[in-house]
Amino acid sequence: MKDSAAVIIADHAREGIALREVFFRTQANLLREIALRAASCLAKGGKILLCGNGGNAACTQHIAAEFVHRCSMDRPALPAIALSTNTVTMTSVSEALDFSHVFSRQVEALGRPGDMLIGISCSSDTDSILIALLTAKRYGLLTVALDQEDSIIHSYSDIAVTVPNAPVQIVQEVHLAAGHIICRLTDYYLFENPTILSEYINNK
Repeated sequence: MKDSAAVIIADHAREGIALREVFFRTQANLLREIALRAASCLAKGGKILLCGNGGNAACTQHIAAEFVHRCSMDRPALPAIALSTNTVTMTSVSEALDFSHVFSRQVEALGRPGDMLIGISCSSDTDSILIALLTAKRYGLLTVALDQEDSIIHSYSDIAVTVPNAPVQIVQEVHLAAGHIICRLTDYYLFENPTILSEYINNK
């Protein structure tokens, strides 16, 4: 039997490259806006909360680490929390209420007006993310969605960057790349070109 691994690899790479090109070409302005809003939030003493399920939970933890530790430059630590990391909180909320509230209860506890919540989803059925976003809006947080076309969470977010429908693994790769860009640009506006951030804040 012929080994088709090389074909599988080439197809995955080709589809990933094509999706990234479309995504970054069409969503560049929104990514810049999210980074400016994140930088503004952090400059005013706010924090960034992130939530996602499954592989997206791992993505939120990765992005949070980029903020807290570093992305591409040495700079002060920035406050960011991935809400999927506290298993005691998640399992107790899930048992007492149900899984759809595992993030919203944490938003109630940790979120403050002016903070930002980033929800990441590759699914059309994401009650836990949707309820977290609605709760965040009620508590005065800015809500951001990273999703794909058949998801509904972008309809309930202040800003949404949407990846065209594709195999979930490739969508997740693009979400992580988007997170890296948001972190990189946030660093840029806070520490490399704060004049742009100052002008942005003054014009709001």
